[in-house]
Amino acid sequence: MTGLRLDGRVALVTGSTRGIGWCTARALAAHGATVIVNSRADAEAAKARAAELTEAHCVPADALACDAADPEQIREAYRRIFGTHRRLDILVNNAGILEDALIGMISDDLVERVLRVNTFGPLHHLQAAARLMRRHGGGAIVNLTSIIGTHGNVGQAVYGSAKAAVVGLTRSAAKELAPHGIRVNAVAPGLIDTDMTRGIPPERYRELVDGIGMGRVGTPEQVANAVLFLAGDLAAYITGQVLGVDGGMRI
Repeated sequence: MTGLRLDGRVALVTGSTRGIGWCTARALAAHGATVIVNSRADAEAAKARAAELTEAHCVPADALACDAADPEQIREAYRRIFGTHRRLDILVNNAGILEDALIGMISDDLVERVLRVNTFGPLHHLQAAARLMRRHGGGAIVNLTSIIGTHGNVGQAVYGSAKAAVVGLTRSAAKELAPHGIRVNAVAPGLIDTDMTRGIPPERYRELVDGIGMGRVGTPEQVANAVLFLAGDLAAYITGQVLGVDGGMRI
């Protein structure tokens, strides 16, 4: 389908050496994009993943070590992207961390860590990406939020707040950047089979699965397909939206 082709476009996927980020990087590369694979600190892992993309899909790929919690590293990353590629067409804000704590037991350090990565990181990335996208008349930004950010959950006041902020960021940025040809949307996964969710205690995991209308856990590939759609021309008239990928999950 021609509307899914991304030939000639440069895409950055944050946190893309595993899980949803890696599946997204593969989906974008499979449809012709030059993908910049990002890791917080493991440059070698990012380089290895970039090499996999080039070998599997015969497209250029790049690697970038950059911590989403460090604004200066983010600014330097975009200086490098411009120096190497001269453009950025797609940003997928995927990097995130999950830390739970009940109200009354939430430490200052936990708040700082979760907000820095899950909220401040996407904001800094979006701002830097928008500057590059304006140079070439537009682009697409897809932020990864969560069903917790739209519906909330016990023990996840901080994580839910951080992801809800990404929803607000998405909708506000979409309004501001639309005149520049930059679309901003979000994907809100439910329970997805990743390393992050495999640490959930078995009994609680079963309860969560029982609350999914479709009766099964989602896969990273299914989330990646939603990102691929929003990043490409099939979604050319869609901005400011939050697309749930949750199988009808009830929280």
